[in-house]
Amino acid sequence: MNKIPILRMGDTLLVTIQVDMEDQTALALQDDLAAKISTTGAHGVLIDISALEIVDSFVGRMLAGISGIARILDATTVVVGMQPAVAITLVELGLSLEGVRTALDVERGMALLAKARRERVLGR
Repeated sequence: MNKIPILRMGDTLLVTIQVDMEDQTALALQDDLAAKISTTGAHGVLIDISALEIVDSFVGRMLAGISGIARILDATTVVVGMQPAVAITLVELGLSLEGVRTALDVERGMALLAKARRERVLGR
Protein backbone atom coordinates (compact mmCIF):
# COMPACT_ATOMS: atom_id res chain seq x y z
CA MET A 1 0.00 0.00 0.00
CA ASN A 2 1.28 3.45 -0.91
CA LYS A 3 1.39 6.09 1.81
CA ILE A 4 0.57 9.58 0.64
CA PRO A 5 2.69 12.30 2.27
CA ILE A 6 1.00 15.23 4.00
CA LEU A 7 3.04 18.44 4.06
CA ARG A 8 2.37 21.40 6.32
CA MET A 9 2.70 24.98 5.10
CA GLY A 10 1.58 27.42 7.79
CA ASP A 11 -1.93 26.48 8.79
CA THR A 12 -2.52 24.53 5.58
CA LEU A 13 -1.91 20.86 4.89
CA LEU A 14 -0.85 19.97 1.35
CA VAL A 15 -1.53 16.58 -0.20
CA THR A 16 -0.38 15.70 -3.69
CA ILE A 17 -1.69 12.36 -4.85
CA GLN A 18 0.83 10.92 -7.32
CA VAL A 19 -0.29 7.29 -7.28
CA ASP A 20 -3.45 5.50 -8.29
CA MET A 21 -5.75 5.53 -5.32
CA GLU A 22 -6.60 2.07 -4.12
CA ASP A 23 -9.32 1.77 -1.50
CA GLN A 24 -6.86 1.09 1.34
CA THR A 25 -4.71 4.06 0.30
CA ALA A 26 -7.78 6.33 0.34
CA LEU A 27 -8.85 5.07 3.77
CA ALA A 28 -5.33 5.57 5.14
CA LEU A 29 -5.22 9.10 3.71
CA GLN A 30 -8.55 9.92 5.37
CA ASP A 31 -7.28 8.68 8.76
CA ASP A 32 -3.88 10.37 8.38
CA LEU A 33 -5.44 13.71 7.40
CA ALA A 34 -7.89 13.65 10.31
CA ALA A 35 -5.03 12.96 12.73
CA LYS A 36 -2.82 15.64 11.17
CA ILE A 37 -5.58 18.29 11.27
CA SER A 38 -6.20 17.43 14.91
CA THR A 39 -2.53 17.56 15.96
CA THR A 40 -1.55 20.65 13.95
CA GLY A 41 -4.73 22.71 14.22
CA ALA A 42 -4.60 23.28 10.47
CA HIS A 43 -7.46 25.33 9.05
CA GLY A 44 -6.91 24.42 5.40
CA VAL A 45 -6.39 21.23 3.40
CA LEU A 46 -5.39 21.36 -0.24
CA ILE A 47 -5.57 18.07 -2.15
CA ASP A 48 -3.97 18.01 -5.60
CA ILE A 49 -5.39 15.23 -7.77
CA SER A 50 -3.94 16.44 -11.08
CA ALA A 51 -1.96 13.21 -11.52
CA LEU A 52 -5.08 11.04 -11.23
CA GLU A 53 -6.56 9.91 -14.52
CA ILE A 54 -9.25 7.82 -12.86
CA VAL A 55 -11.35 8.48 -9.77
CA ASP A 56 -13.87 5.77 -9.03
CA SER A 57 -16.96 6.13 -6.89
CA PHE A 58 -15.16 4.92 -3.76
CA VAL A 59 -12.40 7.51 -4.08
CA GLY A 60 -14.98 10.18 -4.93
CA ARG A 61 -16.88 9.37 -1.75
CA MET A 62 -13.62 9.39 0.20
CA LEU A 63 -12.81 12.90 -1.04
CA ALA A 64 -16.24 14.03 0.10
CA GLY A 65 -15.69 12.21 3.40
CA ILE A 66 -12.30 13.86 3.94
CA SER A 67 -13.90 17.25 3.31
CA GLY A 68 -16.66 16.51 5.82
CA ILE A 69 -14.23 15.31 8.48
CA ALA A 70 -12.03 18.37 7.92
CA ARG A 71 -15.05 20.67 8.21
CA ILE A 72 -16.00 19.11 11.55
CA LEU A 73 -12.39 19.66 12.68
CA ASP A 74 -12.68 23.35 11.61
CA ALA A 75 -10.67 23.06 8.40
CA THR A 76 -11.63 23.89 4.83
CA THR A 77 -10.74 21.42 2.07
CA VAL A 78 -10.09 22.35 -1.54
CA VAL A 79 -9.51 19.72 -4.23
CA VAL A 80 -7.45 21.03 -7.14
CA GLY A 81 -6.28 19.83 -10.53
CA MET A 82 -9.20 17.62 -11.45
CA GLN A 83 -8.85 16.33 -15.02
CA PRO A 84 -11.93 16.98 -17.23
CA ALA A 85 -12.40 13.23 -17.78
CA VAL A 86 -12.44 12.70 -14.01
CA ALA A 87 -15.07 15.42 -13.55
CA ILE A 88 -17.21 13.90 -16.31
CA THR A 89 -16.91 10.44 -14.76
CA LEU A 90 -17.88 11.70 -11.30
CA VAL A 91 -20.97 13.41 -12.70
CA GLU A 92 -21.89 10.28 -14.68
CA LEU A 93 -21.58 8.27 -11.45
CA GLY A 94 -23.94 10.74 -9.77
CA LEU A 95 -21.23 12.04 -7.42
CA SER A 96 -21.38 15.80 -7.12
CA LEU A 97 -18.82 15.89 -4.27
CA GLU A 98 -21.23 17.91 -2.19
CA GLY A 99 -19.43 20.07 0.35
CA VAL A 100 -16.11 19.77 -1.48
CA ARG A 101 -14.63 23.01 -2.76
CA THR A 102 -12.72 22.68 -6.00
CA ALA A 103 -10.32 24.87 -7.95
CA LEU A 104 -8.62 24.43 -11.30
CA ASP A 105 -5.07 24.61 -9.96
CA VAL A 106 -2.98 24.99 -6.81
CA GLU A 107 -2.74 28.78 -7.09
CA ARG A 108 -6.51 29.19 -7.25
CA GLY A 109 -6.94 26.61 -4.51
CA MET A 110 -4.60 28.51 -2.19
CA ALA A 111 -6.53 31.71 -2.97
CA LEU A 112 -9.78 29.95 -2.07
CA LEU A 113 -8.28 28.79 1.23
CA ALA A 114 -7.02 32.33 1.94
CA LYS A 115 -10.53 33.67 1.31
CA ALA A 116 -12.01 31.06 3.67
CA ARG A 117 -9.40 32.04 6.28
CA ARG A 118 -10.34 35.75 6.00
CA GLU A 119 -14.04 34.90 6.30
CA ARG A 120 -13.30 32.82 9.42
CA VAL A 121 -11.42 35.75 11.00
CA LEU A 122 -14.26 38.14 10.19
CA GLY A 123 -16.79 35.65 11.59
CA ARG A 124 -18.74 35.18 8.36
